[in-house]
Amino acid sequence: MFKDFMDFMLNDFFITGDPLILGAQVSIGLSMVAIVIALTYFKKWRWLWTEWLTTVDHKKIGIMYVIAALLMLFRGGVDALLIRTQLALPNLEFLHAGHYNAIFTTHGVIMILFMAMPLMFGLFNIVVPLQIGARDVAYPYLNSLSFWLFFFGAMLFNVSFVIGGSPDAGWLAYPPLSELSGSPGLGQDFYIWGIQISGIGSLASGINFVVTILKMRAPGMKLMQMPMFTWSVLSSSITIMFAFPILTVTLFLLFIDRYLGAHFFTLDGGGNPMMYINLIWMWGHPEVYIVILPAFGVFSDVVSTFSKKKLFGYKSMVFALMSISFFSFFTWAHHFFTMGSGADVNAFFAITTMLIAIPTGVKVFNWLFTMFRGRITFTQPMLWTLAFIPCFVVGGMTGVMLSVAPADFQFHNSYFLIAHFHQVLIGGVVFGYFAGLYYWWPKMFGFKLHDGLGKWAFWLWNIGFYVCFMPQYALGLMGMTRRFNEYNFDMGWQPLNVVSTIGAFIMGLAFIFQVWQIAHSIKFLKKEKSGDAWGDGRTLEWSIPSPAPMYNFARLPEVSSSDAWWEEKQRLANGGEPKPLAPLEPIHMPRNSGIPFIMSVFFFIAGFGFVWHWTWMLVPGLIGVGCCLLARSFDYDTDYYIPVDEIERTEAALKGVR
Repeated sequence: MFKDFMDFMLNDFFITGDPLILGAQVSIGLSMVAIVIALTYFKKWRWLWTEWLTTVDHKKIGIMYVIAALLMLFRGGVDALLIRTQLALPNLEFLHAGHYNAIFTTHGVIMILFMAMPLMFGLFNIVVPLQIGARDVAYPYLNSLSFWLFFFGAMLFNVSFVIGGSPDAGWLAYPPLSELSGSPGLGQDFYIWGIQISGIGSLASGINFVVTILKMRAPGMKLMQMPMFTWSVLSSSITIMFAFPILTVTLFLLFIDRYLGAHFFTLDGGGNPMMYINLIWMWGHPEVYIVILPAFGVFSDVVSTFSKKKLFGYKSMVFALMSISFFSFFTWAHHFFTMGSGADVNAFFAITTMLIAIPTGVKVFNWLFTMFRGRITFTQPMLWTLAFIPCFVVGGMTGVMLSVAPADFQFHNSYFLIAHFHQVLIGGVVFGYFAGLYYWWPKMFGFKLHDGLGKWAFWLWNIGFYVCFMPQYALGLMGMTRRFNEYNFDMGWQPLNVVSTIGAFIMGLAFIFQVWQIAHSIKFLKKEKSGDAWGDGRTLEWSIPSPAPMYNFARLPEVSSSDAWWEEKQRLANGGEPKPLAPLEPIHMPRNSGIPFIMSVFFFIAGFGFVWHWTWMLVPGLIGVGCCLLARSFDYDTDYYIPVDEIERTEAALKGVR
């Protein structure tokens, strides 16, 4: 019995035989031991539970999203460096074919779903309630559950690297590679259930923020007076609500194929793999816009703030954001022009893809006109914004090239496509969220990040990006296709691949500078003495202390424009009298709850049971989820009131800091 158990653990459960994976297993084990020892030594277990694991405070949830996203950026970035190392030289045997397939699969999934999405949701949580003058999101309990579902879904996916085996059918898992015939191991099941569990959290977050924005705005704030970042969150969240159910259904059908022997996507059983590809891109292309739309909102707020000007073309920006959200559902077939759908279908999707470039271009001109004759301050957030514009213009132009169906027959599946995709996703999404992090960092933590180290990181990121991806356009036109783990000397691709790999490592160095920047700023932090950390804040989040108190606003603000705080500062500077303050009233707040965390643990247990086909594990996991739902339905002590005297003490202490 013991021998059978050890054989299972060493041969089936844990991944053995690869030194890179062994190193990861040792690192993970040592990290977990170090965390347990540190929490025990400093007696922080109760603090961890009461302040973080059970919190429903949107600001703390946002910070946890950001921390998780930065960890995933490290994991996905290491995968990228391994890929580029393998491709640097012809016929290199650094990674064997199976390991290479697993790494580029996990790289794509992690960067899109477990890095970009949580970084986006982190900014949603930190900024939106403050910008609209709310004290929390519409559904605080659901907000906590959304984070923990994302977190444990991400952990279920990531654990496959060291337990059971990673998925290796590509980041979108096309059949037949993702069917049992192509992926008989457990990796694809980790893929399905990790994404399914985290996807439930993403869908819930989308619903939560749509309701928050529509129903919880400050008195007087009309829709057309909302800050542009809030508009971008609304457009992204609406897209989430319509796109993520498609992903859920698609992966569930694939699960039925694998688990119950159905044939939705298998030709020999009467199914059709192209149905999967249509479905996955009906989610996948809107997903690209889901993550880029909030970045557009960040750029709009940053440009307006550091140009000291009102955003040019507010209404056209709103129209552009909402039209992109709408048209994103009518472009998915441009991902497979080479399938043979026919001229009419290809023409329709080529036209819609070109159309969506129009509102995207409108925003670029709006940002440029906002900066025109403005008094620009070159802060770290503004630098990332300025770097984005030329990068995204090139990415957009190459996207239009790919939208031309005849040309796509040349570009399809080549490194030209890889370069375009990363130009948009890094130059747009990553640069945008970096701008947002630097911009709102003092609002989160009460201090700015070190400027000198930040500029080193900025220039290394930008130089590394162009050195890495510009050669890939040429490689694509030279015929280099993606997904191959090696190539021959006579292809002539080696020089450009060497340059591209050097660029990737420069970006890795830039990330190290950012980690150094955060650590340095924490150690030598200079506390912000004003809630308006940049001095030029225009929206409501800059009207309150940094970091914001639990209740955000002691008195709900009255709003009459999109730049409410800026206009109030201008009014006072011009000799206006301060507005009379309304009397303080008790503030209604939600109580912390441990149920979201516990329920998500049971989701993880059930998902792990489904992956291994362990009924003894999945059934208790599902029962645990049901019990948590039942416990929540009978929990009536879900809120409380902060008394006026406590609010007064908090406000007095905050004014003392300021």
